[in-house]
Amino acid sequence: MSKALVILSGGQDSTTALFWAKKKFDEVHAITFDYGQRHSLEIASALKVAEMAGVESHELIAVPKILKSTSPLTDPDVQLELYTDAKQMDAVIGNRREATFVPMRNALFLTIAANRAEVAGIKNLVTGVCQMDNANYDDCREVFIESAEGYINFALGHDHRDTGEILVHAPLMYKSKKETVLLAKSLAGCWEALAYTHTSYDGKYPPTDMNHANVLRADGFEKAGLPDPLVLRAVSEGLMELPFTANYDEARNGNR
Repeated sequence: MSKALVILSGGQDSTTALFWAKKKFDEVHAITFDYGQRHSLEIASALKVAEMAGVESHELIAVPKILKSTSPLTDPDVQLELYTDAKQMDAVIGNRREATFVPMRNALFLTIAANRAEVAGIKNLVTGVCQMDNANYDDCREVFIESAEGYINFALGHDHRDTGEILVHAPLMYKSKKETVLLAKSLAGCWEALAYTHTSYDGKYPPTDMNHANVLRADGFEKAGLPDPLVLRAVSEGLMELPFTANYDEARNGNR
């Protein structure tokens, strides 16, 4: 029986990766980290998504104040950068890292996940990282994931023992946000779960400001020509109006 452990933040990408794992593996477990993030609402989202996915187990691990950074994700006194649209965001970020980068976050998460996987006899780790997110996050690149897979197996002795290597899967690595949306649409149960995900870096629901995460998410759904289930949920709850973009035309005409 193939088993996988998914690092589940509660956001759009990790949720899509979770349902990808549900399709690919026989048994799926999830792990979520509370690292003191500003957008802690995503933890509640992760709990909801894991329940909807019917994972075998879901562990919430608290590591607050372990990671230091100047990122607004961990320091509420640092203001989030806002953008007018995806094009302007790309121009501002350029070749620098997006200010929301938290040093060594993914390395820490993969290390702890590998510990849990080794103890449970799980040979597949799944993460929703993507190097196409226009943020220049070095720990979301394929070269980092390959390196992480190497150090994990060296640390566990799988490089010289016949015990089977742990594989790190990043199914969204080369997908644009549009392609990620289309993948989510094709995965059983994923589209419904996206309504309960949380992406916005400001920690607010519904998503309203133009921070990096919100801009990327909205741009992906618009380019895919599909309405965001999270937005439709917020509209149905009377919390926001439908956006005036073509991907919401059908919903605006009363056929949601």
